[in-house]
Amino acid sequence: MATSTLVTAFIKELEAEYTSTKKCLENIPESVYGFKPHPTSMEMRYLTLLTAEIPLWITFMIKEGEVDFATYKRFEWETKDELVAHYEEVFKGAIESLKSITDEDLNGEFHLKRYGEILFTQTKLEGVSSTINHWVHHRGQLTVYMRISEIPVPSIYGPSADDKTF
Repeated sequence: MATSTLVTAFIKELEAEYTSTKKCLENIPESVYGFKPHPTSMEMRYLTLLTAEIPLWITFMIKEGEVDFATYKRFEWETKDELVAHYEEVFKGAIESLKSITDEDLNGEFHLKRYGEILFTQTKLEGVSSTINHWVHHRGQLTVYMRISEIPVPSIYGPSADDKTF
């Protein structure tokens, strides 16, 4: 199936964020997964998984049309390598899912649920767009955790204090 303008733009946006996200995930040692910068903050382990797994939401939007918080199965892992491999798989799935649809398909509905109850509904177009923003937001949050934990922060949109490459 030939992809269309919006779908192609989403794919390019995901691909543009792929490498810097992977670099972040690769830099975080398992020894800091329990870190929380504040008692009300999420743990580094959960934030790392969230950052790795958010592209999976796009696959659910396209293929299932919904995500139910009550039945959503989070990935379980022990090593950083397992998490990075999961990220690779999730990312590939999101791209393949997008390649399988047209701009018109993006007008279909997506439902976010909890125990079958609809929390909100939006178009897949709105859902994919907000998911990419959500992903970038949590990667930014992750870089703050990294900085506080003295983990080198990779170049993302330009050089960082730790990585002068661009």
